Amino acid sequence: MSKVLAIIPARGGSKGLPGKNLRPLAGHPLIAYSVAAGLQANLVDRVICSTDSEEIADVARKYGAEIPFMRPAEIAQDDSPDIDFFNHAIDELGKTGYRPDIIVQLRPTDPFRKPGLVDEAVQMMIDNPDAHSVRTITEPGYSPYKMWTVNESGTLDPLLTVPGIPEPFNLPRQELPEVWWHIGVLDVVRTDVVTETNSLSGTVILPLKVDREASADIDTRDDFERAGELIQSLNCVRP
Repeated sequence: MSKVLAIIPARGGSKGLPGKNLRPLAGHPLIAYSVAAGLQANLVDRVICSTDSEEIADVARKYGAEIPFMRPAEIAQDDSPDIDFFNHAIDELGKTGYRPDIIVQLRPTDPFRKPGLVDEAVQMMIDNPDAHSVRTITEPGYSPYKMWTVNESGTLDPLLTVPGIPEPFNLPRQELPEVWWHIGVLDVVRTDVVTETNSLSGTVILPLKVDREASADIDTRDDFERAGELIQSLNCVRP
């Protein structure tokens, strides 16, 4: 049996929407939805919150998450990469003799997860021992083949090209290569991939397709208001 850890990253600081992790969504703080998703998953052994905020820690603990350590301020900055808090969590838990085989990241900012989604992602890892990670993906709102960059001379360059097709940006979307957008509903990775390659994905990444409305990606007040409207019609895991 694999040891499976769910980790919820929740910094105290947020410039886009201050205090967003504790803002109420349909009667519960935002972070509570990620805690619930971890606790309701049959294949998850432990649910922890990695935070630098005592207030967030208290709320996460109230909803059932463990707070086995506090995240140091130096790896809880706006520009701190996720790999830092992953390595910190693995190291701290290792001091207690616990090392998971698989880690599930449940970001508070993407709270909409259908029942059973976490178990589905973990089972994909169990069934595919050569896989390094699982990422949730959905159909993009726009094709990147119709996107541009502005070069130094002030003119446009296509963002992407297609071998054998001179102007993909002039084609109907249906004739362009299929693409998928990675969203933060959940990520799953093997612990050994993190510690041995310093990567949160590795190179063998399995896709888990979800509906586009499953992604809230809350970063601003408008995002939060949209999530409040959307949750009324979604079948998602709730506290």
